[in-house]
Amino acid sequence: MPDVGPTAVLPRRPLTVGELLDSAVLLLRAQGRVLIPLGVLLAAGEQLLLYPLRRLAEAVPPVWWSESGSFPLWWQLLAVGAAGEAVSVLLLGNPAARAAGAALLGRRAGVGELLRPAGARWGVTLLLAPAVGLLMLVTALLGPAWLVGWGLLGSVAAAVALDRVPGLSAVPRAVRLAVRGRAAAVRLLGYLGWWVLRVGLALGLFFGVESLHLVDLTDPAVRTTAAMIAWGAVNSVAYPALACLDAVNHLDTRMRTEGLDIQLARTPAGLVAAGLPAVDR
Repeated sequence: MPDVGPTAVLPRRPLTVGELLDSAVLLLRAQGRVLIPLGVLLAAGEQLLLYPLRRLAEAVPPVWWSESGSFPLWWQLLAVGAAGEAVSVLLLGNPAARAAGAALLGRRAGVGELLRPAGARWGVTLLLAPAVGLLMLVTALLGPAWLVGWGLLGSVAAAVALDRVPGLSAVPRAVRLAVRGRAAAVRLLGYLGWWVLRVGLALGLFFGVESLHLVDLTDPAVRTTAAMIAWGAVNSVAYPALACLDAVNHLDTRMRTEGLDIQLARTPAGLVAAGLPAVDR
């Protein structure tokens, strides 16, 4: 039985932090034709959702800093944005988790398999999305509490799609996994890394277009649209990447704390091909 899948995404052993980050990138590369188009849809929806709030807060593109100095409105804008990205990563986490599970079992999930609704538990995932969004909205409004919320909720999608836990049990399941080891810290590290990349790429893209005079950005409406496109384009890749990190982080945590790798090694090949071992509920 091979130790890795065909795309060498996830070895059947606990990984270092660097290996986890590499595995997330490999998973995104292997499943980008599914995850990135979904990321485009979610990132575009997020930009449209934030548009009226940015106008209300008088946030100026491309940094979206409030020109009016109305800190409460700007803070609410940030909180809604934090909730939106959490929901986006959660929804992308469903196919990302199933792709990671397949890679761990030694095969590459096809496009049809990841898009097929049968067995994907999309209904449960969609029902949990508002709950996760609300939790992240509240924690973001509280400031530093956002760090706790983001760190603890990384395994919600994988708990639904891979562990098959019922409904709302996915949230406490995710919290338990996060506090057992380093999972929360890895998720925060991944977010920080991608936040730096997102800011650099989005602003670089925007100001690059402006400096080359490819588009007349003196018009406020055009400037706003260009900034939304720049941020949406960057988030279209960043959100799938974060979802992939959540997926491999979840499986690594199960190997470290539940002996998933040992269970797979002791399971007959025919049963391994059928799916991951069940978890205690």
